[in-house]
Amino acid sequence: MRTTPGSTRSWLRARPLVSDSILAVVLTTASLWWIASTGLDEGAGWLRSVPPRPADALNLILAAACTLPVALRRSRPFVLLVATCVPQAALDALHYDPGLSEFGGLVLLYSVAVCRGLALSLAALVVSFSSYAAGAVAGVITPSWTDHVVVTAVLLLCWVCGRAVRLRRAYLAELVQRADRLERAREADTRAARAEERSRIARELHDVVAHHVSVMTVQAAAARKMLDTKPDVARDALTAIEEMGRTAMAEMRSIVGVLRTDGPAERGPQPGMHDLPTLVEQMREAGLRTQLWIEGERRGLPPGVDLAAYRLVQEALTNSLRHAGPAARAWVTVRHEPNELSIHVEDDGRGAAEESVRIGGKGHGLVGIRERVALYGGVLRIGPRAGGGFEVRARFPLNHSPLK
Repeated sequence: MRTTPGSTRSWLRARPLVSDSILAVVLTTASLWWIASTGLDEGAGWLRSVPPRPADALNLILAAACTLPVALRRSRPFVLLVATCVPQAALDALHYDPGLSEFGGLVLLYSVAVCRGLALSLAALVVSFSSYAAGAVAGVITPSWTDHVVVTAVLLLCWVCGRAVRLRRAYLAELVQRADRLERAREADTRAARAEERSRIARELHDVVAHHVSVMTVQAAAARKMLDTKPDVARDALTAIEEMGRTAMAEMRSIVGVLRTDGPAERGPQPGMHDLPTLVEQMREAGLRTQLWIEGERRGLPPGVDLAAYRLVQEALTNSLRHAGPAARAWVTVRHEPNELSIHVEDDGRGAAEESVRIGGKGHGLVGIRERVALYGGVLRIGPRAGGGFEVRARFPLNHSPLK
């Protein structure tokens, strides 16, 4: 299998001990080769006033002790930096050629700055300066002012580079965490939107099913009573049931069509206040004598308010059809005002006893009405009507601010 430079870097990045060991072996080999190949006639070397002693086994061991700890530089860099000061001081005190042993201390100083906090990295910088200063004070090395400046610049450069790398890694880690948080927040928003959409669809389905099934039930009861005596009336009732069923199926299909993923959804316009005459006519055919009054100048309503107001009238008339009795009448009053839409639905049904059942029943119709009105900042009143019957009053604000 062919390996690319990118895959090799990824493999080494995933195994830091391997890469650090390779660095330590290369640095140690280069240092020992430097010591073994340097002759006595090449001078004292940098920072030293006297020629170094001939290389021997101790010289090689001390030099290797300064560079081999680089292999563990990520685990305990500060401890290793302090430990390498001992063989480095021994090389200087015995006048051995240090080779490239100083590079081991620089690598460990850089590693402390990268892998540890600010306090420990500053302590490592102080240890490096102290080691250099101790050799200068003891007379083992005799640097000039230029040498002082160069050594100080090199130590500070290693420390600053390490801190810069650490800060950059912390910044990238923060970006990754922020991206993860944003992704989790986006997923939470998506789940909330799905839950809200499911709640909206469930509410729409309840209103559609409750209204049409109630009308179909009343029509079926009328058809059953008139089947023997008035077959023509029963035939008309069955025709109305068929039409009502088709309308219910079409409306339900348009609502749940958005949930289908295997093909294009069958979308249709949602009902609104302009469909109230048709709704009132359906209720009349079902046996509820209903009258409709529309006051004020009609104007375009926001889609959400338009649908919510229609569903409110639909639910109120459906409740009247189911509970008010066979001889009940219902009135729907819609008032268009400059800043609000007022709706009043009332009937002259069976009285307060039946109304208490209608209020405290187990159905979800009235709960759905309250949720719809509250969603758009409206005001709702549901209860018995003076003189008998039941009424529903609602006001929807049209200035995008809740009613007080």
